[in-house]
Amino acid sequence: MFNKKKQPPIKSLIAEGSQIDGTLTFSDGLRIDGKVIGDVNASADQPSILVISETASVFGEIHADHVIINGIVKGPVYARLMLELQPKANIEGDVHYSALEMHQGAIIAGQLCPVGAVEDKPTLKLAANNE
Repeated sequence: MFNKKKQPPIKSLIAEGSQIDGTLTFSDGLRIDGKVIGDVNASADQPSILVISETASVFGEIHADHVIINGIVKGPVYARLMLELQPKANIEGDVHYSALEMHQGAIIAGQLCPVGAVEDKPTLKLAANNE
């Protein structure tokens, strides 16, 4: 409908109850339900998606194309294309994004830093304008 590109598949999971210490690099998609102490980086040479669930916590920098957060993040977030903050998202750090979707209840203790522009933005028209 809005010329959305297909998301890469989520091929990796850090399960609830698991903890990773150190830098984590992934390709395609990653879902975190556990705890990561260290940076989480997606490969820059292909599309990526990172999902941080409400049971997850990440202590470090995050770099990915599409980032969806519903858990705790302590560190800066760099979403090259899209950042989605769901109701239980709690971020302590600056967020850098091209497009942002933030649900009621999400918390950011840091700066919002838009970077560049997304090319395929839909045009929004207000109903009150009768256009």
